Amino acid sequence: MVESTNGATDLSSEMEVDAFRRLFPLRFHERHLLESVRPDARPLGKARETSLALGAMASADGSALAKIGCTTMLAAIKMEVMTPAKETPDEGCIAIDFHMPAICSPIVRPGRPAEAAPVVSKQLSDTIISSGMLDLKELSLVSGKAAWMAYLDIYCLDADGALFDAALLAAVAAFSHLQIPVVSLNEEGRIVVFSKQNEGEKLKNKPVNEEKRKLKLRSIPFGLTCIIHKNYILADPIAEEESIMETLITIVLDSSYQLVSLYKPGGPALAYDSIIQDCIALSRQRVGELQTILNEAISDMEVD
Repeated sequence: MVESTNGATDLSSEMEVDAFRRLFPLRFHERHLLESVRPDARPLGKARETSLALGAMASADGSALAKIGCTTMLAAIKMEVMTPAKETPDEGCIAIDFHMPAICSPIVRPGRPAEAAPVVSKQLSDTIISSGMLDLKELSLVSGKAAWMAYLDIYCLDADGALFDAALLAAVAAFSHLQIPVVSLNEEGRIVVFSKQNEGEKLKNKPVNEEKRKLKLRSIPFGLTCIIHKNYILADPIAEEESIMETLITIVLDSSYQLVSLYKPGGPALAYDSIIQDCIALSRQRVGELQTILNEAISDMEVD
């Protein structure tokens, strides 16, 4: 009888906490901040558990599935031959698109584009290009005539905060997994991509590249989003925290711990030098963690 009474009391207490969280979400989180802990038991500066799986999509030339907490991103790269621009005859191109289907979040309505999607797409494109991770000359096939266009599509499968961080990690991992297809010149002098269907034609055509190859990645960028609330800095926020504490700052460092970009889309809190330095310090720790996770995912793929 005593046990059932205790069980009923615990259930009632849980319901009261849940009701308080729904009615007064900011006060609920601030009570936890006083104890320097988050509702999910994380310290303020700790990111969520992160995982990576390369080769998640067999039909893509490069792909990866990244998870940061519940936030889940699927990145896929498809390579196509194009004619390079006259201004850059020895360079290829990349095109990045970020998708948020209705299944990823209750705030995304079917048939309507998510407001965050074009913002994240632009951030990703700017970051990958400005970081110097890719040498676009590696995508050249025949100077002035043919080069690779890398179409990178990132699909948000679950949007639970820090979307840019997870999308960037998925993009970097997909490029790490990318294998550039074998191509050759056909009888008309055009570049053709070899596939299983036309593998028998290999002897008739002049090879441009003998076998599939990987890109050499340098200065790999990693991102960490933080929330600034009063005197507190919360690393890697969930969607609930982002919705009630509106000042976000995203730091991107490369694998050499050099600053690539700093992004602060408004918000009531001011980003003082001391706050920025604290966020950069957290980002440096996070870069080490993410670099290790990426290296382990690459090693696992090579073993398989």
